[in-house]
Amino acid sequence: MSAPAGSAAGGSLRQLAASDGSGDALGQRALRIANCSGFYGDRLSALREQLEGGEVDVVTGDYLAELTMLILGMDTLRDASLGYARTFVRQVEDCLGLALERGVKIVSNAGGLNPSGLAAKLGEVAQGLGLSPRIAYVEGDDLRGNEQFEGALTANAYLGAFGIASALTKGADIVVTGRVTDASVVVAPAIAHHGWTPADLDRLAGAVVAGHVIECGTQATGGNFSGFRRLFDEGRPMDRPLGFPIAEIAADGSSVITKHDGTGGAVTVDTVTAQLLYEIQSTRYLNPDVTTRLDTIRLREVGTDRVEISGVTGAPPPERLKVAVNTLGGYRNQMEFVLTGLDIDEKAAWIRSQLDGRFTAEDVTWTRTPTRGGDADTEEGASVLLRCTGKDARPEPLGKPFTGPAVELALASYPGFTMTTPPGKPSPYGVYKPAYVDRSAVRHTVVHHDGTSEVIADPTDFVERLAPEELDAGLGRRPSPYPAPADTITRKMPLGTFVQARSGDKGGNANLGLWITNDVSAGATTQEQYDARVTWLAKLMSERKVRELVPEAADLPIEIYLLPNLGAVNVVIHGLLGDGVAASTRFDPQAKGLGEWVRSRIVHIQEDLV
Repeated sequence: MSAPAGSAAGGSLRQLAASDGSGDALGQRALRIANCSGFYGDRLSALREQLEGGEVDVVTGDYLAELTMLILGMDTLRDASLGYARTFVRQVEDCLGLALERGVKIVSNAGGLNPSGLAAKLGEVAQGLGLSPRIAYVEGDDLRGNEQFEGALTANAYLGAFGIASALTKGADIVVTGRVTDASVVVAPAIAHHGWTPADLDRLAGAVVAGHVIECGTQATGGNFSGFRRLFDEGRPMDRPLGFPIAEIAADGSSVITKHDGTGGAVTVDTVTAQLLYEIQSTRYLNPDVTTRLDTIRLREVGTDRVEISGVTGAPPPERLKVAVNTLGGYRNQMEFVLTGLDIDEKAAWIRSQLDGRFTAEDVTWTRTPTRGGDADTEEGASVLLRCTGKDARPEPLGKPFTGPAVELALASYPGFTMTTPPGKPSPYGVYKPAYVDRSAVRHTVVHHDGTSEVIADPTDFVERLAPEELDAGLGRRPSPYPAPADTITRKMPLGTFVQARSGDKGGNANLGLWITNDVSAGATTQEQYDARVTWLAKLMSERKVRELVPEAADLPIEIYLLPNLGAVNVVIHGLLGDGVAASTRFDPQAKGLGEWVRSRIVHIQEDLV
């Protein structure tokens, strides 16, 4: 089977002989791909840290969350020449000379809505430094001109990795893109280095998993990790900046996740599992180049801060491409009242009775934190917060007509009246919705460093597409729960006694990944007990139990998927976040704390599992 235009068959970033027994028939060693950013606003020094910390072949950066696309869209309304992650320019300006000196390639999706503009800006920066890097960019994801997305602030199809791979194969030192999938910036260098084609589905799937693990920066090395206390207890260096992750990707698609020696944090089976379960849906992880079977992943600790990923299998890519669509939803404003001491319920009811009916905004939502116990030894401990959030299609009803009535009550309402901040001005918010388009609607294009353009052939021209009904086959949804034996002794304990969690947002849906702490190798538990805990978790997490643990989900659709190789279940709660993070009025609009809340909930645990 011939490779498509833009594939890297036979090419490599470096034709290096294997020095550690790894590699393929071509004698290529595993490619070391580092990450230096998990979001727009991540640690600026990370690029330099990855370049100076040890040997790497490629440094990648992910800047484009769904919310970020909205932010960049707002930037372009003010200045059409913007639309890219400006912090990336600062990082490159600081480290470009070092990267070129060491022969390290840089790949980033920081181009956002304007990859050509970012490429031009990087060229200006390089010229000012007296350097001449070969800069390429990938475009074709922006579908705002498509009639299906008329009126959208942003509409970007998720592109795959073969455009980036072509740019690297043809000598680019820096490749910037628009909205490619987060994993694609990692998959592409592996394609270019190992000479993979679209037919290498298992290898591509393995690289997608590696890319998914390192795409969110230090979340793979202990950041946002529910088991952080154990890492402290083990003496891991958690008191210094966490090191950014590195994926060593072999020719067969397997990988080892690691970090530079001496950096903070840790890479363990559990920290890698945490990131694997982050913001996924079913056991099929859809990418433009391959459908990755998450239920085939196998993890193994192969050294300190070294976790091997193997066994990953892939299937043909999905029939259509996903599009991230942001529209302007209107305007919002918020006020937060502090209620202290006694009669909390009555105080809340009084101010609501004074304000309800005076607002002219289309939508007003009241929420409050729970009442705390009496006799608190601090004033803050004796207080709760009452929030009032207004939303409207126009900003005017959320200005003085919204904040003025509250300010007027400063001396005329509940005792102790105070607000956490002065009333602010309304701000615009966006609504995120996923959409899907035929692949023919997208013109995946790479502009090479020499100025020539190349349209990248769609991978499905060379492999079969996976139809929607095939995606639903054998997804690993949990079986019906069955009761424990009648004579089982249980204890009421927090779910997090031996269950870890990682949660996040996918548009308006919340993702909740739960898995059993993998401490067999540390001798803290036996394999038999670990297996029994995995079975218990799979039985416990029924839809009914999810609704019990998360009462907000009482009337929402819920999906639960089993990932037995990871000792995990993944829960998707549809609609928990409303219209997505920018529009949500929920206390935790991105569901970042959902997992920690669920871990704190009390459940019945069989005594022999504790």
